[in-house]
Amino acid sequence: MPQCRPFPSRPVRHGAAITVSAVLLLCGCSFPANTSAGAKRPAGHTTPMTTTSRPDITKRKVHAARDLPGVGPAMLARVPDTTGQVLLVTGKDRDGNTATARLYQRTPDGWEPTSQSWPAHNGLKGWTDDHRIGDLRSPIGAFTLTDAGGLLPNPGSQLPYDRSTGFQITGTGSRGEPLAGSFDYVVAINYNRQPGTTPLDWTRPEGPAKGGGIWVHVDHHGPTQACVSIAREHMKQLLRALDPSRKPMIVMGDATSLAR
Repeated sequence: MPQCRPFPSRPVRHGAAITVSAVLLLCGCSFPANTSAGAKRPAGHTTPMTTTSRPDITKRKVHAARDLPGVGPAMLARVPDTTGQVLLVTGKDRDGNTATARLYQRTPDGWEPTSQSWPAHNGLKGWTDDHRIGDLRSPIGAFTLTDAGGLLPNPGSQLPYDRSTGFQITGTGSRGEPLAGSFDYVVAINYNRQPGTTPLDWTRPEGPAKGGGIWVHVDHHGPTQACVSIAREHMKQLLRALDPSRKPMIVMGDATSLAR
């Protein structure tokens, strides 16, 4: 059951092969920035004001900008105004390991979905505000997405993509499901990692106890150790859609926590 990261003997970037004698499965397995584009008023009437004809301001509509659905002000405050894409992952409950994922893009009218809602898995034991290595919970928060990779060739990712044999994985998950192919495509979640490096990099700025190696990866039909997983075809769609110029992020957690 991946904690979203096999640990190689040495990190390598951009197509370099990694020889791994053994794959250790550990898991390191976080915006009120105003994400609203503001309220809009339609243009006023041009009829000249007279004693019998005047603009009826009671009929004017105010269109509120659309925020990320289900995301409250405390979490929205973690999304900078410079972020133009968000992968929103919403878990059903704090201790649950199923979720939905959907990609959103910032527009002048607020956040608009640019994908369908995708079924997802998260950590076996649910979600946590204080992730620790081996706790089998996914960290709640908002994190940048800057790096991708996988065992298979780049399917069209605009993020830097590291193809490497270091993404090979074997064994079974918590439900006995095979893990092979889970890391064919991954996007590194910048939780306790150094952005701008291969997802295989083992640098842990907050120390190893806080975990790391948390990815969005191919779903293996069961809970993860702390990662987020979605179907293979949805991973390919995600990789093709994430645009570095939009400074993409992931906002993730159970519904109650996200609504704060």
